[in-house]
Amino acid sequence: MAPLPDAPVAPSVRTVISVDAMGGDRGPAAVVAGIAASAAKNPDIAFILHGDEAELRRLIARRRVLEGRCEIRHAPRAVTMHDKPSQVMRHGEGTSMWSCIDSVKKGEATVAVSCGNTGALMALSMVRLRKLPGVNRPAIACLWPSRNPSGFNVMLDVGADIRADAEDLLQFATMGASYARNGLGLARPRVGLLNVGTEEHKGRAELKLAQDLIAAAAVTGDFDYAGFVEGGDIPGAQVDVIVTDGFTGNIALKTGEGTAKLIADFLKEAFNATFLSRIAALLALTSLQRLQKRIDPRRVNGGVFLGLNGTVVKSHGSADATGVSAAIKLAFLLAQSGFQDGLAARVASAGRAGQDAAANGAGGTDNS
Repeated sequence: MAPLPDAPVAPSVRTVISVDAMGGDRGPAAVVAGIAASAAKNPDIAFILHGDEAELRRLIARRRVLEGRCEIRHAPRAVTMHDKPSQVMRHGEGTSMWSCIDSVKKGEATVAVSCGNTGALMALSMVRLRKLPGVNRPAIACLWPSRNPSGFNVMLDVGADIRADAEDLLQFATMGASYARNGLGLARPRVGLLNVGTEEHKGRAELKLAQDLIAAAAVTGDFDYAGFVEGGDIPGAQVDVIVTDGFTGNIALKTGEGTAKLIADFLKEAFNATFLSRIAALLALTSLQRLQKRIDPRRVNGGVFLGLNGTVVKSHGSADATGVSAAIKLAFLLAQSGFQDGLAARVASAGRAGQDAAANGAGGTDNS
């Protein structure tokens, strides 16, 4: 992704990011360490932290780089990983997650970041921020390491909802292209629709209909539609955006994370097996460090909720300071690019194109 600006600017023009400091497995210490790392690299960021005021003041006091750049909003409760989204929707007021999202709703911050319960975060985001006009199902988009020059592909949905019909997939394509345009700096992203094969006759009926809708929307949506792609293309260079339903996308994401960890474990075992292999590991240390950095999920941490009246970045629940810093960097990049401002217009434009394509298809059927 593009590097963050280095030149200091006046505090009045800083981008404010709202952070749920109590979410995640590692607690507020990891969150504060992560925002401190981001603050040290980028003077353009300020924060609103939500959580236990006494604990946050103590943690922030240890980080000189955060002096004058953090506003604390006391929240007496936190959403746990075991809380049900339906319960959080009804009784979540007073939690750090609720307060975090409300800062975006009120216009006090541009982006919300949380390491907390994914289902609860999506539920609260939908209730407090509401969906963009024309959006049926919001989606979670993630960055996937790839062979493309940017180093990543965008994939969505990866778990917001297990269902998706043809029009939902069209909206995912439009939102994913907008994310790739602003998050990866791609002027005209290439979009592919994930299927069990690339042949036209393969796949479920909704995928075939979605293919027609996405192809029709590509002209006005400023993206190129590359057709069906397979699982092996997810980390490839054929497309920049992979569109799928949340059930398939979440399984693919978790499988990819598990495979990356398995490979890392196998490499450690192989290089520790014998004395000669340990020497080989020392000789290859630089290359191994480069590989580790490339596939380290902490450095591409942050799924973006798309389709809402506000931007929400979901950091991994087990994120450490490095992971939190990566999520903050992504949030800042999207805020600076004006991502949210253009997303609604593109969704509306794609919807009109999809309706025209559907009407033309229906007309063709009637006339046959």
